[in-house]
Amino acid sequence: MIHIQNPDNGFLRKNLKKILKPLDEWMRSRIRMVVWKRWKKVKTRFTNLKKLGLDEERAWMWANTRKGYWRIAHSPILLRTLSNDRLKRAGYPNFYDYYLQVTV
Repeated sequence: MIHIQNPDNGFLRKNLKKILKPLDEWMRSRIRMVVWKRWKKVKTRFTNLKKLGLDEERAWMWANTRKGYWRIAHSPILLRTLSNDRLKRAGYPNFYDYYLQVTV
C-alpha cells in the first residue's frame, strides 16, 4: 500500500500524477474490454448497445464485428457508450480522482 502523506515518499508523491493518469486510462480500457467480452453473443451485444443509446444500424454493425476485444475497447462506439462518466456512475474506481481528493 502506498502512503501518500508520508514525507519519506516525496519522490513518489511528485510523480504519482504521471503514474496514475496512464494507469486510470488502462483500467478504464480494461473494464470496457471485460464488459464487451461478457456480452458474448451478437444478440446480447446488439441489445446492450441499443440500451446504451446507439441507433439500431450502428448497434447491429458493431455487434457483428470480428475485431478483438482490446481493439473494440478503444473503438469510438464503446468510448461513447461506455464513457468515463458512465463507468464512474457504475461505481468503478478512478485512481486519479481519488488522488486529487486525498492530496487536497
